[in-house]
Amino acid sequence: MSSPKPRGARQSLVRLFAEARRSGRDGLVVSGHHNTNRIAHLRQPLAFLLGAESGKVLAKFRTPLPTVEVVPRIWRRESEVLRAVAAHVGEVPRCLADFDTWSLHGYLDGRALADENPAERLGSARLLELAEFFARLAGVPVSELPPLPLDWPDEGDSAGFLAWLARFAEEEVHQSNRPRFGRLFDAVGIPLDAVDRFMRSVPKLTGRPFSLLHTDVHRANVVVVQGPVRDPAPGPVSGPVSDPEGGRLAVIDWELALYGDPLHDLATHLVRMNYDKSEQDLMTLMWTDAMRRAGHEDMTVGMDVDLPVYLGFEYAQSVFPDVMRAALALPDRPAEEDLATAAGRVGRALRRAREPLGLTEKVPDIRDVSAALREWHAKDRADGTDPADPVVRVDGTPWAGQEPSSTRR
Repeated sequence: MSSPKPRGARQSLVRLFAEARRSGRDGLVVSGHHNTNRIAHLRQPLAFLLGAESGKVLAKFRTPLPTVEVVPRIWRRESEVLRAVAAHVGEVPRCLADFDTWSLHGYLDGRALADENPAERLGSARLLELAEFFARLAGVPVSELPPLPLDWPDEGDSAGFLAWLARFAEEEVHQSNRPRFGRLFDAVGIPLDAVDRFMRSVPKLTGRPFSLLHTDVHRANVVVVQGPVRDPAPGPVSGPVSDPEGGRLAVIDWELALYGDPLHDLATHLVRMNYDKSEQDLMTLMWTDAMRRAGHEDMTVGMDVDLPVYLGFEYAQSVFPDVMRAALALPDRPAEEDLATAAGRVGRALRRAREPLGLTEKVPDIRDVSAALREWHAKDRADGTDPADPVVRVDGTPWAGQEPSSTRR
């Protein structure tokens, strides 16, 4: 269902009453990495103006936070992406109103996989649901999406798409954050030419048709919901697999959506879900089968060679935000336990990036990383940096520092 955009007098009334509800004291307020959300029921007259039932619709009053990007964002309005997705994928949060500086969304009432199943195997039924979600996503026409940036790679130019991602990682994530984090990057062994090292190792990619990509399908962004099954797009992959007892899956948080090589979406999903090796392999097979059944076989060509490239890129580029998020999570006066926990996260990121970056040096042990974090933290505080300042937005592979996933619908 498309999200209505109020106009004229009605727009003014909707905004007036929505602002009042957003400023209210009831409901739950959650500040995440992207937005501050007040979650509360719609009330009259706002519910009437939006065509909703006052006491039955939970809404999310969503205000963006000022942040520095560490992941690419090509579309300013998530509501425009949601309109296209809802017409073809179905189970997504509905944008009730978009006021440019903030927006009002429906709230999917359910339980995130991060809460229901934070680390265990998902099982073949859940994997099939996710595979079919990606296949439906590949069917969203580009003509229904917002305009692409002027410098966007040509349709099917997979090599150009990966090069665009690499430029963003180098210029907007690595170099932009070196003034504050450069000494920490150096101390833990991240080379100055990390992104170039990776790109020099990339073989010639096979060109594949582009599609809409979510880019952030992990357990905190997948919600188990109950109720009637929506089936917006009849066809080979026609709608969510229904599981009356266990619920079905819905994917949230679409503001980081891209348009490009679908193997990138599969790779980020495989890494961020923390599958074990057997489920990662099974998910890859199910994804391939679902894409082919949906008529997207041309999106699977060359994947045996190219999927490992995208997996390597995910590990390589995430080393920067992973190190920054570990450092930023330290309290004002970190104890040894705090430093050891942060060092463990840094070490994991370095080990995962070692092969993609072609690192020959030994990954520093936890004591060396702890010492580097302690020195960085002391200097950062001495420079007068506010520890609460959201200098970077810590998107990417989920970790324990994220906001409670059950509040993110």
